[in-house]
Amino acid sequence: METIFDLKSIEEKIIENLKKVYDPEIPSNIYDLGLIYNIEFEQKDRYLHCTITMTLTSPTCPVAESLLEQVKYVTLAVDEVDEAKVTLVFSPPWDPSMMSEDAKEIMGASGAAMPF
Repeated sequence: METIFDLKSIEEKIIENLKKVYDPEIPSNIYDLGLIYNIEFEQKDRYLHCTITMTLTSPTCPVAESLLEQVKYVTLAVDEVDEAKVTLVFSPPWDPSMMSEDAKEIMGASGAAMPF
């Protein structure tokens, strides 16, 4: 089946939106924190389905449900995406080494403790 979507461009739009989602207790966005493990696409006819695989800083995260809903919402906000699914995994477990350099700088500058 011929691809009718520019998946690279769509992925960039999704990432831009994911960078607007913050855990309320951590001063960095979920993408730079390294919580997004994978963004996959599946084309079905003329419809584009996106699956986001992500984790949390802790399996007991009190805002887990709202974060998952926000991820789905900002993914669906990209015009080309017709359906979004968010899959939560805990393997591999998240650790601070997964953060981008920007996130590490923000965490250090804010004096925030590294979440564990």
